[in-house]
Amino acid sequence: MGIWILFPLFVVVIALVPATANLEGDALYALRRSVKDPDNVLQSWDPTLVDPCTWFHVTCDSDNRVTRLDLGNAKLSGNLVPELGKLERLQYLELYMNKLEGAIPDELGGLKSLVSLDFYHNNFTGPIPPSLSKLSNLRFLFTNNPRLEGPELMGFVRYDAGRCN
Repeated sequence: MGIWILFPLFVVVIALVPATANLEGDALYALRRSVKDPDNVLQSWDPTLVDPCTWFHVTCDSDNRVTRLDLGNAKLSGNLVPELGKLERLQYLELYMNKLEGAIPDELGGLKSLVSLDFYHNNFTGPIPPSLSKLSNLRFLFTNNPRLEGPELMGFVRYDAGRCN
């Protein structure tokens, strides 16, 4: 009988939790599961927490939506996951100087808010997804990914193939 008294309170609490926080947390946790993290930089990425905005290396806006992922020089290895395409307000994806490999998910081309994509010095393979050419504000850096192939996106988005300063 006591549980039924608390049930309405439980429903109210669940209703106040934004569903997007769970989707974004799930997307980030999918990344955590797909990479090796020898220095435990993703240790705070706890899937039982509703809000990924409390995780290290994740920045959010005032609506608790993920806008930045800073994992440069984190010694991560493994693959990116298509779930990253669910981070609808992501503006900065900084993954430079890791040991990431495999294909760049086509789903990243759906991130309309993305302005910076830094994959400098990884080991991605296969083609650069053509879907990235739809992001007119995007500046990206793919230098030192020797097994990454075109298409040449020059003219579609700002492409920086030069040195990192």
